[in-house]
Amino acid sequence: MLVIECKLYGSETQFRAIDEGIRVGQFVRNKALRYWMDEGKAGKKVGKHDLNKLCAALAAQYPFVAKLGSQARQAAAERAWSAIARFYERSKKGLKPIGYPRFQKDNRSIEYKQAGWKLDDAYNRLTLSDGLGIGTLKLKGYKALQGYNTDHIKRVRILKRADGYYAQFCLRVNRRIAVEPSGTAIGLDVGLTRLYTDSNGNIEPNPRFYRKAEKRLKRAQKIVSRRHKRGQKQSHNYLKAKERLARVYLKTQRQRRDHAIKLARCVVRSNDLIAFEDLSVKNMVRNRKLAKSIYDAGWRIFRQRLEYYGKVFGNVVIAVDPKNTTQIDHESGSILTRKTLADRVHLTASGREMSRDHNAAINILQRGLQTVGWGTAEPNAWRVSIGPALSGQETTNQESHVL
Repeated sequence: MLVIECKLYGSETQFRAIDEGIRVGQFVRNKALRYWMDEGKAGKKVGKHDLNKLCAALAAQYPFVAKLGSQARQAAAERAWSAIARFYERSKKGLKPIGYPRFQKDNRSIEYKQAGWKLDDAYNRLTLSDGLGIGTLKLKGYKALQGYNTDHIKRVRILKRADGYYAQFCLRVNRRIAVEPSGTAIGLDVGLTRLYTDSNGNIEPNPRFYRKAEKRLKRAQKIVSRRHKRGQKQSHNYLKAKERLARVYLKTQRQRRDHAIKLARCVVRSNDLIAFEDLSVKNMVRNRKLAKSIYDAGWRIFRQRLEYYGKVFGNVVIAVDPKNTTQIDHESGSILTRKTLADRVHLTASGREMSRDHNAAINILQRGLQTVGWGTAEPNAWRVSIGPALSGQETTNQESHVL
């Protein structure tokens, strides 16, 4: 699924209508969740189809619900079912926390399936035709859509952010780009001081976007706190200060995401095989001293984009077990001396000094080559097989300018 995002431009009346639609979608989702809870207590089994039928009953009972399109109501009910399905899945696997579905109070989007919306011939205007009265909105960034047919668009999501309203077009396409094999492989050891060190010894610095924005965030947060009136209706100045704070957070998030996307694309396109550590970020952030730095590094989005671009370019992207990658010597394959976090230099079996992260990256690459069956006694034997292995993959040159 490919998602292309465009900014929406319209009048204040249209944006108020979008806000009303978002509230209605949240109402339908919460009503569907309440119906599942009540019927479950009565001993009745509720499925996805039952929640879809509930949408028609809610439209007949509440006139404001009927204004929202029928498929948009069904999409809101499907959100409730997604939370319920995740709860069932985690319960069966015995995972904790189980994640019991909760009522939503801060919904910021509505979804339309394949009805209730229309794009004009130039793809630069979006018309929403349900009873909310939103009408036609202008699109910024629509040129990324022009390479696709409207039949590929399976859903349109209207999203409210701190700096305005956006439309996300979800397309079902196989995005493949043909590239010539480079004959190179690389291992990546991610870190906090440096974003990653590769098996060639190259270092990518950590931009630390959140750390750089902390001063602005603290100043904006102080203004919000000063203008907040406990137990009273909040003033217009408080709401404006809250929006400014949200925009600072949004800018930091976008900087981190943009950096991860561009970096991952460059890494995947330049190498035929990329091996990285299969880290459990969810468990690592339990360390309160490192949690902020780990989130700021953006390991999760970087890994997601590596895997995504691996499929797009047809290259091999593989996660390997990170156990002892820092401790093991890449030359001898054994642990010579145990290193603490303070030890940043590794001494190889031949007496050569190198960075511990560089040594770990080489171990990660070796494990990646062994996992795919290209690790042999000859150090560069994988170069002979990597070309034929990657050639002949079916590709079509379809690439979004947004991604």
